Formats: sequence, C-alpha cells, structure tokens
Amino acid sequence: MSSVLYDVPGPRAIARNRILAVATIAVVLAAIGFVVYRMIETGQFAPEKWYVFTFSAVWAGIFKALGNTLAAFAAAAVLSIVLGFVLAIGRLSDHAWVRVPVTVITEFFRAVPVLVFMMLLYYGLPVVGIKMEPYYAVVIALMVYNGSVLAEVLRAGVESLPRGQKEAGYAIGLRKSGVMRLILLPQAIRAMLPVIVAQLVVTMKDTALGFIITYPELLYYAKQLTSQQGRPILQSAFIIGGIYIIMCLILSGIAKWVEVRTRRSPKVQAIAQDPDDDPRRHDGGTNTRLITLQRGSGLDGGSTAAV
Repeated sequence: MSSVLYDVPGPRAIARNRILAVATIAVVLAAIGFVVYRMIETGQFAPEKWYVFTFSAVWAGIFKALGNTLAAFAAAAVLSIVLGFVLAIGRLSDHAWVRVPVTVITEFFRAVPVLVFMMLLYYGLPVVGIKMEPYYAVVIALMVYNGSVLAEVLRAGVESLPRGQKEAGYAIGLRKSGVMRLILLPQAIRAMLPVIVAQLVVTMKDTALGFIITYPELLYYAKQLTSQQGRPILQSAFIIGGIYIIMCLILSGIAKWVEVRTRRSPKVQAIAQDPDDDPRRHDGGTNTRLITLQRGSGLDGGSTAAV
C-alpha cells in the first residue's frame, strides 16, 4: 500500500516507531508514578487533607458555585453565538461601509485578552462613574471575545463552500439574505460545528477567570477552600478540575449528538442519496446540486438551464 501524503513505513521504521511508543509510554507512566509517590510522601492522601469535603455545607457551596459558573457560561455562550452571526454577516457584506467597521471591531475584540476585558469592565468603569456587577463583567467579556472568534469561524465556513452554492441560489431568484439564511449558513454551521463546540468549551473554561474580579464561581470557591484546616490545595484543584472535565465532556457529547441527528436529517439524506445528483454534472466536481430552471416562452418551446 502507498500514500500520496507520506511514505509507508517499512519493517525497520515500524519497529522503530514501536520502540519510541513504548519508551514514551514508559516515560509518561514514570512521571505519573513519581508525582503520585511525592503526593504520598507529603501526605496529600491523608484523611485530614480531605476532611473538609466531608461536610454537606462545603458541597452545597460547590454546587452553588457550579450554578454561578453555568449561569455565566449559558448567557455568554448564547450571546457569543448571536454576536458571532451578526459580525460574520457584517464581514461578508458587499458594502464597504458595513464590512470595514465590522472587520475592525472583530479584530479588536479578538486581540484583547478576556481577562483584560473583565478588569476593564469591573475595575475601569467605576473610574468614570459606572459600576458593573462581576456577573455582567464576566458575561460581557466572554461574549465579545468568543463572539468575535465565532464570527471568523462562521465566515471561514461560508467562504469555504463552493461558489456554485451561492450562484445556484441567485439563479432561482433568492436575494442575498435568502441565500445566506437558507443555503450558506446551514452548511457552514454543519461544517464548522466541531470548531464551534471547541470554542464553547473554551468559553466554559474561561469563566474561571471571573475569580479575579470576585465572581463567586468554582475557582473562586476553591480558593476559599484552600484557607480551611489542612490547606487542601491539591484536593480542591482535583475536585474542581474534575467538575470542569465532566462539564466539557457533557458539552462535547451534546455536540456529538446534535451532529449525528443532523446527519440523519431527512433533508440531508435526501440530498446525499438523490439519484439525479450525478457528480459528473457538477461544476468543478463539487457537491453543488443541479438546479433546473424552466425558462419562459421567450425561448423556443421553453428550455432548461442548469446552474
């Protein structure tokens, strides 16, 4: 077997790769073992280090902080998607007076770190007489940053589609808004769904930056726990980190479910299984469907035009 991307490894290369794989696994296991050994030596698994987590009040505080984290993430995620759509459509506009300002705004929001946004909103606005609650500072900062990133994702998804998609929409009488809403954006969202989900995972994790402006989310509560008896620093990090991992896995699972449901959609299957959809009739071999337009009586006996 051969590949146009790389040379297929021979027997020596296969043996060398196996040796490197085994050596890498051994090094990783050794590093993990050393860390566990040092934790045992320093008493990190001692009962007194985990004693604080035996109280129901502590877990009630963790769940309350989890609720605050999810509240900030939910609002920021929805607003980021909405802002991303608005900025992406603006960047794709044919009018320079719309496209240029939106491009400047998008690039500015992408360039400024989320933490800087939060600190400007929470610590900077009071200087000019505007007081903002930590929740709104976290949500707005996450919205403007992740919204600008999602705008670029959506724009890239639309521009990656074959030109025939847009031209076919115009040929059947759709305006640009209809072409964008009915043809381009649905395909771009389906194509960029993994990237969108990855950015939403980043949004969820970035809520942890809110502890710097005293927003009572998970990391803020974990910092408070480290001052309790026994100073359970690593223990708090393990529990809070595990909660973040579970939330990210749930979000990824939901995205996978949506992707599978979308793939099984009757409309998608009808397009994929259309017997008249012959790739040889496509422009440039793309997946653009053949659209037949019935001309009026201006042509002799009427005729068809393929786009």
